[in-house]
Amino acid sequence: MPALGADMDEGTLNEWLVKPGDKVTRGQIVAVVETTKAAVEIECWQEGTVNELLVPVGETVQVGAALATLLAPGERAEKRPRVSARPQASASAATAPAAAPSSAPAPARSEAVTPPSAPGRRRWVSPAARRLAQSLHVDIDAVSGTGPQGAVIISDIEHAAATLEHVAAAKQPPTKPKGKPTAADRGAQMRKSIAAAMSRSKREIPHYYLADEIVFENSLTWLTKRNAQRSIDERVLPAVLLLKAVGLAAQRFGEFNGFWRDDGFQPATGVHVGVGISLRGGGLVAPAIHDVPEKKLDELMDDLTDLVARARSFSLRSSEMSDPTITVTNLGDQGVDAVFGVIYPPQVAIVGFGQPAQRVCVIDGGIRVVTTVQATLAADHRASDGHRGALFLTAINELLQQPDLLEK
Repeated sequence: MPALGADMDEGTLNEWLVKPGDKVTRGQIVAVVETTKAAVEIECWQEGTVNELLVPVGETVQVGAALATLLAPGERAEKRPRVSARPQASASAATAPAAAPSSAPAPARSEAVTPPSAPGRRRWVSPAARRLAQSLHVDIDAVSGTGPQGAVIISDIEHAAATLEHVAAAKQPPTKPKGKPTAADRGAQMRKSIAAAMSRSKREIPHYYLADEIVFENSLTWLTKRNAQRSIDERVLPAVLLLKAVGLAAQRFGEFNGFWRDDGFQPATGVHVGVGISLRGGGLVAPAIHDVPEKKLDELMDDLTDLVARARSFSLRSSEMSDPTITVTNLGDQGVDAVFGVIYPPQVAIVGFGQPAQRVCVIDGGIRVVTTVQATLAADHRASDGHRGALFLTAINELLQQPDLLEK
């Protein structure tokens, strides 16, 4: 089960699109998984032949669990012990065929078992983790620590509590299979997921915020002339210019394009811009448009239109949910001047744009009424500092003053 965001702990398998014996290729959609935000099409990231489907339709499994096994080209099927659908560390797992699908395997998390410790060594437990363990009735001595030097931290307690809830639920008498979640059910679960991810973000990430007022007049004038030469269904929205500018700037300033993992920054190899999309009935998702700097404006417009439509029909792909390297949120159509976003972990930056509006500005020594847009940056102070953040916003500004560069 791939990790489809920091707010996802589990998913329910809705449908298998392959069967044992089928040959699969990299990027092929092999299953559909229901999450709190969407029915996500799971892609396979290895080539081979499906050996065994480990999870039946309708079963809910944790992130990191093996969904299926593959045989590499030329490999023969052997009788092996069945791999558990629950993620666990074992010797047999290391020799099993490659698990599929998983575009971004989640780091192994601790289970609620007694960890080995060196004789006479005092266990490290953060005060916040100890308080949380008491409130959730978790036996802290039975929790493995994943912090520095094996320290027990808040996320370890949260995972242990979730494991205890899962075990308790498994002991309950079987109930009738549930149908597809209603809009109200999905909305309630989504609010919980968003709350968990944003609480983690504000708890773990030292945010800093910057803002810049960008003169948007040149871009809008250029775009109006460009659109006038095209049919209605070929026209590009101003939001596409903003996405392209952020993508190009993130390519130049790599410290804003990547992830904070294992107490360090990991730069991303590509620029995959997550787009904040509000959903009907409430809630939001931020799936990725891949390789933004390399795409023409028309391609980006097509990608954005398709992504919004599928997000609002709760049909996204696993790579779109797990791949964003930086996020853009645009509340311009809501009539706000500026939006200061909350970083979506493990990303390290989010760029916000307000509503383009006419304002009085001093330009070249004279006073003019021009259209401007407020650009904001929320960034992780562990990965960058304010000086680099200011240069990053300046780069976005400069790109929007030369919109013909965005066409390339």
